[in-house]
Amino acid sequence: MPNQTASARSAIAEKLLWIDCLAGGIVGLFVLTFSGWLSELYGLPRQVLLFTGVANLVYASFSFSLAVRRERPLSLLYLLIVANAAWVPVCFGLAVTFLSSATAFGVIHLAGEGVFVGGLAALEWSFRGQLRERP
Repeated sequence: MPNQTASARSAIAEKLLWIDCLAGGIVGLFVLTFSGWLSELYGLPRQVLLFTGVANLVYASFSFSLAVRRERPLSLLYLLIVANAAWVPVCFGLAVTFLSSATAFGVIHLAGEGVFVGGLAALEWSFRGQLRERP
């Protein structure tokens, strides 16, 4: 049974950085491409969506640069984890700031992104040792 647990942990760690960079890239491209439409749907200023879209793409680029490396310095993994963790209060702060003017879709998007990114930060912290080298 312990070997199965170690194998499962290894499988999660192997895909984690790819999930991270793909999620950031997809969300960033989607939000930037449809920012005008989403601004109306979400009840959020377009500038907020452009800011979050660009931030997602910048972050996805950094995450991708780690995902493709064979060896990943612990300092860069820590930077990735801190960046994820730092994005959580930004998402929640935006959700609270625009709570009275945003639609439910806008608040759910912002809060959901915060929860998702916070979960990534927690998982990356938990798997930081396994993330140091690509299998």
